[in-house]
Amino acid sequence: MNTRFNKLWATKTKDDEWWSSFITSPIAIALNYFVVDIKWLTPNKITLISFITAIIATIFIVLGGVQNFIISAVLIHLSHIFDCMDGQMARYRKTTSIAGSYYDKLTDELQVALWFGAVGYVAFNQTQQVLPLMLAFIGVVAYAFRGYVKYVSFHTQMDNNKNYLFDLAIRESTTKKDDVAGIGFGFIANLRWLMREQQKVIYVNEGVFIFMLSLALVINSFIPESLTLMLWVFAISQTILAIGRTWHKCREISALDRPIILDKPLENKTCHR
Repeated sequence: MNTRFNKLWATKTKDDEWWSSFITSPIAIALNYFVVDIKWLTPNKITLISFITAIIATIFIVLGGVQNFIISAVLIHLSHIFDCMDGQMARYRKTTSIAGSYYDKLTDELQVALWFGAVGYVAFNQTQQVLPLMLAFIGVVAYAFRGYVKYVSFHTQMDNNKNYLFDLAIRESTTKKDDVAGIGFGFIANLRWLMREQQKVIYVNEGVFIFMLSLALVINSFIPESLTLMLWVFAISQTILAIGRTWHKCREISALDRPIILDKPLENKTCHR
């Protein structure tokens, strides 16, 4: 097997999101195979290309029409493929950076707001009802709130333990998942992995967004209600996940305030020299 391809495959995120895991991420590896050694093409430049592609996709959504919707669906997938490529390239070159991670996460948040805001606008024009705009707004706010809760949780725990992020990184580094599929594994092992990956659809994260947004755009000419139905799924799922994360983090932080109960009282011992 080609050494470059093996090294690229090793950069694939072990616990990737649904759809990314078995569609966009493998395609990104295939594209990276041809460009990963081009020195002037950096991971940050690919992040920028991904975001520009996302903006162009948004424009095609707003323009409306069957052809423009299909183009936008392709561009949304292409943007996500680029989004996978930048991290893979950085890990392949061993040039991962804090700034690169920040830009990647920032553009991810912005493009979700752009895409669903645009779909809300188009669905409003189609139905002449304010409901799609409200659903898009609720979904985007709830999605952003999930990230905000995570940030507040980290900040609060750091007030209690200055080494919290360091300790978290240590725990995550010791719980890395082993490969159970991919290159070197048989057909049955890969099939089992693919079946297990389908469970991730319930998390309704960015990988699921890519799929359901593109599908709603493509089938809109056959099912005019597809955009509004997709926005319902987006709004409800993100609201439930936001509430769930808030509840989980509240329990996690509340545990810090619980007094430590000792089984036996401490004995008053003196030191003997």
